[in-house]
Amino acid sequence: MQPQSPHGFHPVFCTIVPPHVLDKLSQSDNPDLAGPSRRTLESDAARRTRRQMATVVTVAPATAGEASDKPDRTLYDCRHGTHLPGTKVRAEGQDPTQDASVNRAYAGLGATFELLLKVYGRRSIDGNGLPLIGSVHYDEKYNNAFFDGEQMVFGDGDGEVFLDFTVSIDVIGHELTHGLTQYTANLSYYGQSGALNESMSDVFGSLVKQYTLGQSADQADWLIGAGLLAPGVQGVALRSMKAPGTAYDDDVLGKDPQPASMEDYIHTSEDNGGVHLNSGIPNRAFYLLATALGGNAWERAGQLWFDVLTGGQLAVDADFASFARLTVAAARSRFGEGDETEAVLKAWSEVGVPTA
Repeated sequence: MQPQSPHGFHPVFCTIVPPHVLDKLSQSDNPDLAGPSRRTLESDAARRTRRQMATVVTVAPATAGEASDKPDRTLYDCRHGTHLPGTKVRAEGQDPTQDASVNRAYAGLGATFELLLKVYGRRSIDGNGLPLIGSVHYDEKYNNAFFDGEQMVFGDGDGEVFLDFTVSIDVIGHELTHGLTQYTANLSYYGQSGALNESMSDVFGSLVKQYTLGQSADQADWLIGAGLLAPGVQGVALRSMKAPGTAYDDDVLGKDPQPASMEDYIHTSEDNGGVHLNSGIPNRAFYLLATALGGNAWERAGQLWFDVLTGGQLAVDADFASFARLTVAAARSRFGEGDETEAVLKAWSEVGVPTA
């Protein structure tokens, strides 16, 4: 990904299910498991290539007073095709449809908008009231959901391993946060900066769920994608921020490979340098901070992460250590030398990321 200019950037293609999970499934002896995941991998690879070759998107600056405090959502139905956005089925303010996927996606887009506005004072993911677009029923048995730089897209899952991708509100928040990152720090999607990009989406995806449910840090499950796995799968979610590496352990799906500390950092060229793997390290740091501070995670802990993401000092190629140092500086700037700063330092120390 290229550094963002004031009016343009190269959007990336970000999926909720990591390639290594789909690759594992595609090797199954059961064609009902292997086929959909293989086709999903091929579809994702083709769309990712098209995004990489796309011309720079031009973003017109909003005029003063233009941004609204109300979301502007539009939902489309792909009807199991791959042409985006599909057929328009619900616009902002319209009554719920008979399609539960449409209604869940509509609600999730709204919940993300609400968190950004009411907690952080930001109008949509771009800060200027950007309309939020979602397409459901993408492709046949498509095992993923993605943000392509312009809109959200949800598959229905294969019904064997994955269920409808609109069922987890944190998945919707996760993917839209890729848009938030795109419009702010624009973190490169490779290596540690890519893992930070993924972690930011897990953090704010989880915060969307917690805010919507009114859960404190201690009450939250800290799972990403809870409810996505079909009943026969041995697992609870795609990822666990509380205990990376424990979200699933299944004969077909494999074992969750996420590391929880730098001691187990994974060096790989796959998955853009392990962006979905090593994101477990900053994820756990955030969990440790939020639970140490107590109360609502979107308040103090979330505010610090938001400050760093939108503060203009986070480099596009930031590594874990530089991000950690900025969170410490943000804590000192906002709260002084108190419990918050001490908790930030302790959280990063526990996962092995230096802050000095």
